[in-house]
Amino acid sequence: MGWWLAGAGDSVRRDWLKRFDARFWTVDFPRPMMAAVTTTAPDALRVDAVFYQGSDLAGLIWESADRFDHPLLAYDTARDYRGCTLSFRWQSGGVLPLDAVDGPVLTIEGRDASGAAQTWYVRLWNYAIGSGAAAQVVLPFSTLASGFSLPGSPIYAGDIDRMFISLVPAGHTGVATPLPAPVEGWAELSGIACDGAGATITVGDAYLPEHGLRIASGYDDSYNLTPARVLRQVQALGYRGLLDHYVGESHYFGLAFDAASGKYLAGGTGSPLNVACAAWHADLLKRAGAIGLQVILSISYELFDAHAPEAWKQRAWDGNAAATGYSPPSTLLSPANAAAMAYLRSVATAFVGLVVAAGQPVHFQVGEPWWWVGGDKKPCVYDAAVVAAYAATGRPLPPPVTSAAAALSADQSAYFDWAGHLLGASTLALRDAVRAAAPGGRVYLLLFTPQVVNANAGNLMRLNLPSEWAWPAFDTLQLEDYDFVTSGNAGAARLRERRCRRGWGIHSRTSSISLGLRRCPGAQCSGGESWTRPRLRGGEGSATSSSGHCRRLRVTDSRISGSETR
Repeated sequence: MGWWLAGAGDSVRRDWLKRFDARFWTVDFPRPMMAAVTTTAPDALRVDAVFYQGSDLAGLIWESADRFDHPLLAYDTARDYRGCTLSFRWQSGGVLPLDAVDGPVLTIEGRDASGAAQTWYVRLWNYAIGSGAAAQVVLPFSTLASGFSLPGSPIYAGDIDRMFISLVPAGHTGVATPLPAPVEGWAELSGIACDGAGATITVGDAYLPEHGLRIASGYDDSYNLTPARVLRQVQALGYRGLLDHYVGESHYFGLAFDAASGKYLAGGTGSPLNVACAAWHADLLKRAGAIGLQVILSISYELFDAHAPEAWKQRAWDGNAAATGYSPPSTLLSPANAAAMAYLRSVATAFVGLVVAAGQPVHFQVGEPWWWVGGDKKPCVYDAAVVAAYAATGRPLPPPVTSAAAALSADQSAYFDWAGHLLGASTLALRDAVRAAAPGGRVYLLLFTPQVVNANAGNLMRLNLPSEWAWPAFDTLQLEDYDFVTSGNAGAARLRERRCRRGWGIHSRTSSISLGLRRCPGAQCSGGESWTRPRLRGGEGSATSSSGHCRRLRVTDSRISGSETR
C-alpha cells in the first residue's frame, strides 16, 4: 500500500477561521492538578479542573501557531493582533473570581516593537463589566495595558506567540502544599467574538474520502485539546467506523494526598475519574456518536508511577518496581494485588457509565495486560501480593528468575505458568465487571505480540499469553504488532501457527486493523485446511477468506504507515 506524509505547505484547499474559535483553545497545567477544555456551543467553551495544592494554576491557552493539528488541517500562523478585539461572557465557580487579587489574568508572551522578548500581564477585571463570577469582558488588543490597575503599561500586540488566561482555586495560597480538600472549579467563555483587523485567519480544509483504515487515539496525548478539535481531524482525514481510544495512564485518575508517603495517590477518592477527565470523555463520546463513530475505550494495567501506591506495583526479584521507558515512567499494576485490581475494575465501570450516559453502544478494550519485563530481562513477578498468593497454593517459591531469557527449571516453569493464569484470571474479572455494568457490551482484548511472538520470546509466552484468552473469553482479540511491520518480522506467521495448534482460527478485522481470533473446531488447523466460518456480527467490517479457510497471514507483506502514541 502506498503512503505519503504531508508536511507544512502541502495544504492546497484553504478556508477562513474566526480567530479565537472555541475549538482551538487548549489547556495546560503542572502536576498533580488536572484540567480539560470542551466546547459547549460554536462560540462557547468550558474549562473543568481539579486543584490539589495551593499553588496549582491552569492556563486556558490561545497560540498564534498551530502546533497540534495535521498539516493539511492546521490554521496559519498569525502573530499580529493589532486592531483586533476579543470579547466574551465570563462565568465561573470554584476558582478565584475576576475581581480577586489573584483572579484571572491574561498572560501575553511575545516581543516588543524592537523584537525583544516580553511578557505582559493583563488583569481581566480591568476590562470586565459585571461581577467577579459573571461578567462581559472586552479586550481591544491595540489599547491593552498590563498591570494590576489602569492606567498600566501598554502592550505591543504586533508580535504575540501565545496568550493564556490563568485559573487558580478558591483557597489559593501560592504555596505547593495540599489544600484542605481537592477543589473542583470551572470557567465558561460564551459568546466568543473577534472583530476588527485580523479577525479571521486561514485554515487547512482538506477532506479525504472515506477509506478502510481505522484510527487510534490516546487521552495522554490529547488531554489538552478539545474533543471537537480531535474529531475534526479524524473525520477530515477519512477515518470512519471505529475509534480505538486509549484512556491513558497519567491523566484520568482522581488523587488523594497520602500523608504517610507525602504523595498524591490514585485509589483514595470516591470516583476513580477526575472531573476534567469525565467532562472531556463525556464530550468525546457524545460528539463521536453524532458523526457515526463507535468508540472503543481502552484501559491498561499501566499507571503513572508517581501516583501509584507502592503495594500495587509489579516488582522484580530484587524488589525494583516495574518501570516503563517513559520519562517520567509509568509502572504496571500487579494482577495479584486485590486493591489494585478492584481499582482497575472501578475505572472500567466508571468509563462504561460515561458511554451509557452518552447513549452509545459499549465497546471496551482490556489493553495490553502483561507482566512487565524490561530491557534488563527481569520479570516483574515477585511483588508481595504475588509471592503471598503463590504461598497460599502450598508450593514452595522456586529460586527467583533473574532473566526471562534464562533456561528455567521445572519449578520455575510452573511458577511462570501459574503467574500467567493469574494474569488471565484478572482480565476475565475485568471483563465481567464491564459486562455487569453494560449487559450486551462488547469486550476486546489487546495483545502486544512483539513481546511474546518472536524468535527470542522464550519464557514470555508462559507469562503473557495465558490460555484464559482463548475465544470465546473475549468478543474480539486485537493485536498490536506495529513493530513487526517496521522491522519486517515474520512473527505473525508464528503466532498463527501456534494458535492454530491450540485449536484457534484467525480471521482479519479490516475495520480496526486487527485480527479477531475464533476457536477452530478441530485440534489442528493449518493454512489450507477448512474450518467453520466464524460468526460475523453486523457493523464490524470483519472479513474471512471467501473459502472459509484460515487465512495465511504474513505481516511482512503489509505496507501500512502509522503509529499509536501512548
